[in-house]
Amino acid sequence: MTFPRLLLVGAAAMLGPLGVITLVQAQSGGHPADAKRGAVIVAQGTAAGAPPCAQCHAFNGVSDASGAFPRLAGQSAYYLAKQLRDFALGERASAIMSPIAKALSPDDVADVAAYFATVNAPFLPLKAADAALVKRGEQLAKVGSAEHRIQNCDNCHGPDGAGEPPAIPYLAGQYAHYIAFTLQMWQQGFRKNSLNTMGVIAKKLDDQEIAAVAAYYQQVQSTLETVESQGKD
Repeated sequence: MTFPRLLLVGAAAMLGPLGVITLVQAQSGGHPADAKRGAVIVAQGTAAGAPPCAQCHAFNGVSDASGAFPRLAGQSAYYLAKQLRDFALGERASAIMSPIAKALSPDDVADVAAYFATVNAPFLPLKAADAALVKRGEQLAKVGSAEHRIQNCDNCHGPDGAGEPPAIPYLAGQYAHYIAFTLQMWQQGFRKNSLNTMGVIAKKLDDQEIAAVAAYYQQVQSTLETVESQGKD
C-alpha cells in the first residue's frame, strides 16, 4: 500500500461519513450533495439531456446479471463522483458513459453519487463459476503472484474485496464480466486513471488470470452472506 493511499484511507477512517461528505462537496465546488435530487436524476435524467441512470444501472444500482454495466449500489460517493469526472475528462473512455458524464453538471454528479452511495440493494443470484477458476482467483486476490510480481488484490481493495472507502471500490459481488472488461480497458490504454497502480497491475495479468480474479470476486459476496447467515442459525 502506497503512502499517499494510506493517508487518504486513514483520513477517511478518522472522519467517517463526515469526511466522505466533505470530500464530495469539495469535488462539486462546495455544493452539499443531495441524494434525493440524485434519485430524481437516476429515475428521470436531466433537462440538459443526460438520460436516466436507471436505464442501464437500475434504480437501485444493481444493473443486471449480464455484467455489461457495473453494480453501483453502496460504492462510496467520492469514488462514483470521481469516475464520472474521469469519463467527462477523457481519463476513462466509453461511447456510452463519456457523453453522459459530459452532460452532467458538477452538482448533478455529486447528487447522483450521493444517491447510489446510500442504496442498500440485494445481490442478484448468479450462476456459479468453475470451481478451479474461482480457486485460482482467490489465490491471486489473497496472495498475489510472486512469479509475475503481482501483489494481492486484497492489499488495496480490502479483505475479501470489501473496499477501502472513499477511494478504493469494493469488488465483492461486482459482476465478473465488468471486472474483466475494466481490467482489459487498462491493458489497452482506454482507462487512464490509476495508471501507476491498476494500469501496471492489469498489464501483468494474462487472460486466464483476469477471468479467475473476476470469477472469484463475483461470487465472494454470496459466500460471505451464506457464512453470516449460517452463523446466526
